[in-house]
Amino acid sequence: QVQLVESGGGLVQTGGSLRLSCSASGSFNNINIMRWYRQAPGKQRELVATITRADATDYADSVKGRFTISRDNAKNTVYLQMRSLTPEDTAVYYCNADIWTTDWNLRLYWGQGTQVTVSS
Repeated sequence: QVQLVESGGGLVQTGGSLRLSCSASGSFNNINIMRWYRQAPGKQRELVATITRADATDYADSVKGRFTISRDNAKNTVYLQMRSLTPEDTAVYYCNADIWTTDWNLRLYWGQGTQVTVSS
C-alpha cells in the first residue's frame, strides 16, 4: 500500500521560514508529478506548487518568489521551502502525487496534511 507522509509543519512568526517534506512509502514503480496544496479554515483547497519528475516547477501567484518546491527522486520525497511567511499562509498543507503502481496504473495519492500556523 502506498502512503504519503508529510512533516515539517509548525508555528512560526511572520517573516519566518519552514520546510515541509512529504515522503512516499510502499510498493510502486515510480512517481510522476508531485504537488503541494493548502487549505485554510473556511476556504477551498488550493494548489500551491507543482513539480514534475524532470524538475519543471509551477507556483501559485500568491507564493511565487517565496516558496520553492523540490524533490529527491532517490528518496521519493518532495519538499516545500517556505520563506517570508505571513498569517495568510496559515493552512493545512497537503502533498499529493501521481504514482505508477506496481501493475503500471497511474493513481493519485494524498498525504494526511501538516498544519502551518504563522503568527502576526
